[in-house]
Amino acid sequence: MLCTPLQVQAGDIGPIDQAGQRPSDSLPAIEKRQRPALMLASIYHPEPAPDTFWISEKFDGVRAYWDGKQLLSRQGYPIRAPGWFTKDFPSTPLDGELWIGPGQFEAVSAAARRFQPLEHEWRQIRYLLFDLPTSPQPYWQRRLQLQALTERQQIAHLRVPEYWRVKSQSALQQLLQQRLAAGAEGLMLNQADARYQAGRSKALLKLKPYFDAEAMVLAHLPDKGKYSGMLGSLLVQNDQGVRFKIGTGFTDQQRRIPPAIGSRISYRYRSLTAKGKPRHASFLRPFEPL
Repeated sequence: MLCTPLQVQAGDIGPIDQAGQRPSDSLPAIEKRQRPALMLASIYHPEPAPDTFWISEKFDGVRAYWDGKQLLSRQGYPIRAPGWFTKDFPSTPLDGELWIGPGQFEAVSAAARRFQPLEHEWRQIRYLLFDLPTSPQPYWQRRLQLQALTERQQIAHLRVPEYWRVKSQSALQQLLQQRLAAGAEGLMLNQADARYQAGRSKALLKLKPYFDAEAMVLAHLPDKGKYSGMLGSLLVQNDQGVRFKIGTGFTDQQRRIPPAIGSRISYRYRSLTAKGKPRHASFLRPFEPL
């Protein structure tokens, strides 16, 4: 059902149960959550020389922080993994990503959000380790420490992704195309001599053929053609305060029952205009604040 801009409806957030619902006893955990101080990637531009970076694949999984006792999402929600999954994890804090495989974001996201974990879902999940947040060493040494840690722990689902070094922009683009063909989202570039620093950093860069971000739904705009009587486009506002329309990426079901006004969505775009407006924006999914 289409709604006017005055009919604001906020979407639910946080853990879900096996039926996909959020149990009431998870609310105190949500209210008391504290976001982990993670290092966040900036967008790669051709200016930095690629030979100063260690490069890995960008995975479409769920960012997860191991604080030495439990897994936490980027937003600070506890991720209730089965006991066997984290039983032999080290006491050292870890920064990584829960991942199943290319194109499996929805599956791993659902598993990570459940109030009660499902065994068959977690048997598919691997915890890919990217960094050691509390280590004072430069990145290249932290990467070696991660490798030694996984070899010492001998846990099948605890892994360090493969890394590459390239010497030129052309070699970097060639590597990007190879990984995209294999199902990757893109590449991550870590400055070899950089220390771990919480917040947005130029020492951690992402290189993708497209980008994604979040926005709030302001209005449902009806379609006047093929989808007459259904959703034509969403009027949204992103975190930078820019308002724009998104008219592609929806299923027929989402056009019949669009994301609620006041809820947040994830969208994909190619680049930004000089005024900061996303080019070729398309709907990706309802935003899941893990």
